[in-house]
Parts: sequence; structure tokens; C-alpha cells
Amino acid sequence: MMITRRSPINSALYLILNFLTIAGFFLLLKAQFLAVIQVLVYMGAIMVLFLFVIMLLNLQDEKKLSEQLTYKKLSAVLISILMFSLLAYTVYYGFLDKFSPQSPEAVKIGTVENLGKELILNYSFPFEIAAFLLLAAIVGAVVLAKKKFE
Repeated sequence: MMITRRSPINSALYLILNFLTIAGFFLLLKAQFLAVIQVLVYMGAIMVLFLFVIMLLNLQDEKKLSEQLTYKKLSAVLISILMFSLLAYTVYYGFLDKFSPQSPEAVKIGTVENLGKELILNYSFPFEIAAFLLLAAIVGAVVLAKKKFE
């Protein structure tokens, strides 16, 4: 739907819906952390940035150039057929038995609880270093902002 809309704002809103659908797929695969990150990062930050840029540029609807775009339509159809055939080949001959949602590796990493346990038990030192660096960056930003306003 997002590529069939003439209005850039409608296209961006349909892209948000697409990101929400991808987050739903992550939830179906029992990867809650990836679903939350998908919603926060893509829907929250990137799409707000896209919408601001689109609204600031004040884009108008594109004019119809159907006579000049026939070769582009043909190449788009050929590329779509090629991509679909590659996708079908990957699904049919792929590694679905190794990386299915029921495999122990996928179940072990997918939930937020297991990710948190992994971070605290096996990666506690790098986790604390990252937390200290973030704290130092926040304190530095506050100090710089305070000096600027004084």
C-alpha cells in the first residue's frame, strides 16, 4: 500500500503500519525484545523523522508520467519476479530446520527475560561499562547545557 499512494504523507503512514506488522511477526516468533525495539526505534524515531522531513519539504503529488515510465514498469516487474523466485528458492531449499522458532537457540534468545539473564550473567562487565559510559555522557551533556545557559 505504501508504494501505491501518491501522497508522501500517506505513504509514510502506511510504512508505519508495515513496521507494526513486522513487530507483530516478531511477537509470533516469540521474540518480544525485537518487537519492542522495532516499535520504539522504527515507528517511534525514524518515522517521526520521515514525517517531519516530508512535511517540511511540502511535497506535492507527483504528475502522471505513464508514457515515459513503460520501461521502468517492465524492469520493475522483471525484478519482482526475480526477487520472488529467490525468496521461493530460499524458503524451499533454505535452512528452516536449523532456525525454526522451535529450535533451542531461537527459544533461548527470543524473550526479554532470557536476554536480561544473558546480559547480567555472562556479560555483566561490558554491561556495566556501557552503563557507566551512558551515565558519563548524560552528566557531560547536563554540565555543557548548564554552562551554556549561565
